[in-house]
Amino acid sequence: MNDLEKYFKQNDKKLIHKWMHYFEVYDRHFSKYRNKDVVILEIGVSQGGSLQMWKDYFGDRAKIYGIDVNPKCKELEEENIKIFIGSQSDAKFLREVKKQIPPLDILIDDGGHTMVQQIVSFEELFNCIKDDGVYLCEDLHTSYWLKYGGGHKRRGTFIEYSKNFIDYLNAYHSKQRTLKVNEFTKSVFSIHYYDSIVVLEKRPIEPPRHEMTGTPSFEYPSNSKSFFPKLKEKTILAIISGINKVLRFFRLSGFIWK
Repeated sequence: MNDLEKYFKQNDKKLIHKWMHYFEVYDRHFSKYRNKDVVILEIGVSQGGSLQMWKDYFGDRAKIYGIDVNPKCKELEEENIKIFIGSQSDAKFLREVKKQIPPLDILIDDGGHTMVQQIVSFEELFNCIKDDGVYLCEDLHTSYWLKYGGGHKRRGTFIEYSKNFIDYLNAYHSKQRTLKVNEFTKSVFSIHYYDSIVVLEKRPIEPPRHEMTGTPSFEYPSNSKSFFPKLKEKTILAIISGINKVLRFFRLSGFIWK
């Protein structure tokens, strides 16, 4: 049991409501920031308990910000905790918040959990995260719940939206105009999916390169040569690439020699 779960179990202060498997995820991605000058923004203040939990976990050097649509949440401010009142689906409001806070080490989206709220918050606030920071969006099970407009592979859910992140992460290897390198590609080191949570860890990313060291033990045989024994390897690869280009256009399975 990590320190966050211990705090939760022993909590007799403000209300905290969490799925129990979240604490392992939090500790895995947040522990490196403990007792440092960390800046945190949590969307979704609720009763204020989680803000107090972060304050205890990260230590006195942490600066903690919260966002909630409920005006009563403003009363939950305390030392090193500042709360903004507004809707996370209001892009204009989020832009005003950005002007009033420093760059973030950690952003936790535990807000209203609707698709629009999660998507707007990501699109407006992801660029507030420092180069080595973490963006965590939780309660993604709403992408499957009907009352939130969810469903398996349903268009418009945050889960379906976030599946694009996988493509962006690998965009350096794409040869298609539909997938080009963007700011996400250049700034995200890893994506972690857990039950109801996605975590993005940032790091400046250069175009990937590969190297070879050592000496070959033997020459790899070419399967394609058995089909086209009189053609050069380069020509064979050009033929295979041409076939796959047509198949790719129709989004059909790839073709290789077996």
